[in-house]
Amino acid sequence: MKKLLKKIGLRALETLGLRKEASGFYGLGIAPKLMDILDKKGFVTPTPIQEKSIRVATEGKDMVGIAQTGTGKTIAFSIPMIQRLATGPGKALVLLPTRELAQQVADVCRDFAPAYGMGVACLIGGESKEGQLRDLFRKARIIIGTPGRVYDHIERGTLKVHDSRILVLDEADRMFDMGFAPQINRIIRCLPGQRQTMLFSATIPDEVMRLASQHMKLPIRIEAAKSGTAAANVIQELYVVRTGSKPMLMSKLLEKYAGTVLIFVETRYDAAKVASILSYMGHSVAEIHSDRTMGQRKDAMAGFKSGKYRILVATDIAARGIDVTGIELVINYELPAEDDAYVHRIGRTGRAGQPGRAITFATPEQGGDVRSIETLTGVPLTQMTHPEVPAETLWGYDKAATGRGWNQRSSRRPGGGMRRRR
Repeated sequence: MKKLLKKIGLRALETLGLRKEASGFYGLGIAPKLMDILDKKGFVTPTPIQEKSIRVATEGKDMVGIAQTGTGKTIAFSIPMIQRLATGPGKALVLLPTRELAQQVADVCRDFAPAYGMGVACLIGGESKEGQLRDLFRKARIIIGTPGRVYDHIERGTLKVHDSRILVLDEADRMFDMGFAPQINRIIRCLPGQRQTMLFSATIPDEVMRLASQHMKLPIRIEAAKSGTAAANVIQELYVVRTGSKPMLMSKLLEKYAGTVLIFVETRYDAAKVASILSYMGHSVAEIHSDRTMGQRKDAMAGFKSGKYRILVATDIAARGIDVTGIELVINYELPAEDDAYVHRIGRTGRAGQPGRAITFATPEQGGDVRSIETLTGVPLTQMTHPEVPAETLWGYDKAATGRGWNQRSSRRPGGGMRRRR
């Protein structure tokens, strides 16, 4: 059989109806040119969101895809998008919440778009506008960017979107969390009514559902996981400690786990403080947040991926843009300001089917916050202690309750809502 494969090649096997067995992507209606690229890149088995979405998207139907982070959503929409653009004129517009995520999606599209001679423009803040204008003037057909910068180009007249055939909203819930709703609605008003709209998200809050009902036509709902579901292969642990004990606990955990570590904090000031503590301890560390320049953020990400930095300290604004395979441990040094952000944070580990671990620090008065996160994910956090760090007890936390663990001292309100902590 091996000699036969060498002699006639995989392309010939396709005509015999045998090639489908060689790759799980066959049978999804993917064009041969794009299949060749998937083969060269070693993609063999589609993830659940890819398997469920690609054929639907290729048929031009509106769809809402619900999947955890790190499950291959970019491939799920980029391949159908490029394949549909290849059948006629027009553009595709992809909106994402952060610069890092936009760059990663642009990189994926640049792997596939040249198969059909298509250009890609990535419109984000912190980058030279001249380079972006150059890509636009070359009539790039795939436009990827953050809502603010994309709308800025539309207002200036440097980006024409009247011929957009496809709109993709990726990480839609995070875009609304970050206050991009006004820009998104303005952009949509500039687009033609006859278009395909694809929306992808890990959670589906009310704002996203309203957008889907107002701007999509009978969208097909595709769930690779229930909204708010945390990755199944991530061990989730909880340590209850006083704020002053967090640095000591962090140090002990970094001695225990030898791999790469991603640490989440609430504000950019916290990021700088924690990074400074880690550097003083002798760790190689970088920080990534909204106060860092694009160059600094690129250096931090590149250094983290290459191993130059073992530890990366980040705020939630950067959570969706961190796509690094093999992160051993995520530490929630502080609880997120919103429950949904917890799912996205821990989704940075355990990616691509690999095992991962997420450790959360909580102070005693955050019992209601912990209970609220557990209610969202449906997974109780395993409470742990360290022999060298004083352990505390959560206030107002009733493990048998469902959504009733709120305590007046907590920053959250009854009913699952909350005030954003600054």
